[in-house]
Amino acid sequence: MYPERTPHMPVQRAVELHQPTSYPPAAAPIVPVTPGAVPAVASIVLPDGRIVTGYTIHPPQPDSVAAKPAVSRTAVNVALGGIGFLTVCGGLILLTSFIAALTAFITQLITLAAVIFGGWIAVQIFSTHGHKAGGTTVNIRKAVFKRNHFNG
Repeated sequence: MYPERTPHMPVQRAVELHQPTSYPPAAAPIVPVTPGAVPAVASIVLPDGRIVTGYTIHPPQPDSVAAKPAVSRTAVNVALGGIGFLTVCGGLILLTSFIAALTAFITQLITLAAVIFGGWIAVQIFSTHGHKAGGTTVNIRKAVFKRNHFNG
């Protein structure tokens, strides 16, 4: 299916060398073109008798290198640095305000817990739970002694 590999010498071919020939530019007639219209086609007759037809090509305009920006790069960098610095300072002020508010909130929670717990303790101490005020009750053998009083 595939041809067999046989070693052989490379084929030598005759080479023709062509040098470019420069032609003087032919003066094509300049046709005024109105905007939006199709430009005129120019034809050039070469010295060997060939005719080349096509549109005229305008050379590219070089970019203006000397144009400087209205604001220097240093001024832009200083302004951006100032904006960044002010942003960081504002963030630190907000962080400090948040920490102060959080501290005040926690302090209020601790105070509220102390008031509630203290109130609960006061209620436990000063309430009688249905007993007569003043005196300690001790139950011994079904007898109730209430501070020097015997109730039988």
